[in-house]
Formats: sequence, structure tokens, C-alpha cells
Amino acid sequence: MASDAKAKRGRQTVRDMVLSLLAVGAVAAVVYVFIPHSGGEPVRTVSYGTELATARRAAPYPVLAPQGLPAQWRATSVRYSADDGGHATWHLGFITPSGRYAAVEQSDDSAGSVVRAQVQGARPDGTAPVAGRPWDRYQGTRYRALVVEGKGGTTAVTGTATYQELARLAQSLR
Repeated sequence: MASDAKAKRGRQTVRDMVLSLLAVGAVAAVVYVFIPHSGGEPVRTVSYGTELATARRAAPYPVLAPQGLPAQWRATSVRYSADDGGHATWHLGFITPSGRYAAVEQSDDSAGSVVRAQVQGARPDGTAPVAGRPWDRYQGTRYRALVVEGKGGTTAVTGTATYQELARLAQSLR
């Protein structure tokens, strides 16, 4: 008789544990359904006026930034640096109106070096006229770019954005 009581108590313990797990799971499911959650981190925008002024004073080439872009172009990253090799670089990144990434990359390094640094697996992809001037097009494994060499430096407009969006950004540079 005592062994029957022990067996019954053992089954009740397992049954109670399963019921408890189901109750906890139901509460967790309700919480998950009714608590709002976002689709990811919101894009944080940055102001780049101060960095632009600093870069324009320090860079050995004319530092470019967009003028007249619609508000849907959101600046997300900015930096100016001079590396140990003596090359000065300017970076200004954006999220485009279509939600893709585009960036202005400038350096006093050669066009080939800038393309290798910015567009992994870059292959020449023709040219594109931007503001009456031909820019070289490059297609990489993930990014594409429009590149032009100018007074003392190379400008690349690069990212996951379409060539049309990159051309729009390049056209706005002043």
C-alpha cells in the first residue's frame, strides 16, 4: 500500500510540473503577443556640420558634402582622420529614401586604393555622367561605387544604394 502511495505521489509530481510549465508558457505567450517590439534598432541620425568644418580646415583637398538633398536622406555616420601613412580621409554615411546605405568617401590616396578600401571585389562597370563629368562605376560583391579623381584627392560615392541614388548623392556634393 505504501508503494502505491509513493507511485501515485510521483505521478502527481510530474503531472503538476507539466501543468506548471504549461501555465508559465501561456503567460509568456500572452506577454510576447501584447508587448510591442520593434523590427530592430532605429537608425540614429547625426549632425555633421562641426566635423565638416573641421575637415575642410585640415584636409589637403576640397572636402565635399551634399547640399539640397531631401530630408529623407538621413546622415548616420561622419568622421575625418589622417592615418599613419599620411593619408587624410573623409567619410559621411547616409540612409537613402529607399532605406539603402550610401556614403561619401574622400581621400588624398589614389583612386585604385580608395576603390579597393571601399568596394570589396570591385570590378569596373563603365562610367556615369554626373553633373556633366564622367565618374567611373565599380560593382563589388556587396557595394557599388561612383569614383572621380579631382584636385588633390579622390571622391567615391559608395554603398548598397542603386547607381541612381549614388548619382543623386554625387550630384549634390559641393
